[in-house]
Amino acid sequence: MDHLQVHQYFMNKPEATVSQPFGEGVDVYKVKDKMFATLSFGKYMGDKHNETWRINLKCEPDEAQALRDIFPSVLPGYHMNKRLWNTVLLDGSIPQGEIERMIDNSYLLVVKKMPKKAQTSLLLHL
Repeated sequence: MDHLQVHQYFMNKPEATVSQPFGEGVDVYKVKDKMFATLSFGKYMGDKHNETWRINLKCEPDEAQALRDIFPSVLPGYHMNKRLWNTVLLDGSIPQGEIERMIDNSYLLVVKKMPKKAQTSLLLHL
């Protein structure tokens, strides 16, 4: 998936919004004012030659570590709680279906922390 496909996938989630509260260049995706992802372009691992699009996604701690072990392009969350967030480099090495699954999980983790009424209204649209 490229960054445009990822952006569209985020925005197709029920009640998804995008803003740039951290400044230009970092899109923050929220559902009912709760962040479920970010999308940005830039360096990673301090290497100015390795610039790529990346997303931050919320994840269960055990799954977060498992994904890092399986995919070299999944890293601890950049500028996030590294236990609960992963950074996924959009370098073409991860199948589209797997990226979509990670996005879906991030969205659902955020929705499941909401009050039951909000959860129900969102889950009806999935």
